[in-house]
Amino acid sequence: MKGVKVLVVDDNALVLNLIAKGLEPHCDVRTAADGADALLKIVDDTPDLVLCDYRMPGLDGRQLYEKLRSRFASRPIPFIFLSSRTDMDEKLRPMVDGVEEFIAKPFFLHELVRRAKKVIDRLQLEKLQKTSARPGVIQGRLEEMSMLDLMQSIEMGQKTCKLTVRNGKSACEIYFAGGQCQDAQLGKQKGEPAIYEAIRWPGGEFEIDFNAAPSRTTIERSTTGVLMEAMRLMDESQQEIDESQPNTAKK
Repeated sequence: MKGVKVLVVDDNALVLNLIAKGLEPHCDVRTAADGADALLKIVDDTPDLVLCDYRMPGLDGRQLYEKLRSRFASRPIPFIFLSSRTDMDEKLRPMVDGVEEFIAKPFFLHELVRRAKKVIDRLQLEKLQKTSARPGVIQGRLEEMSMLDLMQSIEMGQKTCKLTVRNGKSACEIYFAGGQCQDAQLGKQKGEPAIYEAIRWPGGEFEIDFNAAPSRTTIERSTTGVLMEAMRLMDESQQEIDESQPNTAKK
């Protein structure tokens, strides 16, 4: 999935390259060596998201943010800031308008990518919704955006909708209200077991209908709780497979 354009801004070339390579599988990555370079590139080709270091020589992250907020065309661009915890608490926290995440430095790359990907997935859904042929309905393939990604994006966006995932002749319908799972049905299974079954599918299609709303409640956990339980069950299942393989080999 490369539909979302992300501009990464950092004056440290090593960090810049590291972040860019980590994000490349998930979006269309562009880079800028400092705030002034970023400003020129944003004016020339507006990104969907800016991931920016706070402390940079010349035009720092906050000044870049404020300049973009002063321009009508660039005002809606969301930001992710990288900064020390001191700068985050003292100087960046008040900047809540359009700031999606504050990521403390030093950071683990896999954690940064995980948190950035949540924002990227949500932006991708919004782009799909705008270009949808049917008003209020978006479609895609699970190979492009997994059920985990879809459900996290719906939760982050606090959407009320119906998510339908299909694999061959099987279909699972999941209803959300304000981003929280309310109901699910897969054949005769309902509630969480239906989701746990569908989330194992390696591929298929998805459809999100923002015109639909839940009419019953079969799920009590939050969306995050359902996803955590789904990952736990998948880990257990994989562990059982791994443990059975040596015995199979001996036979």
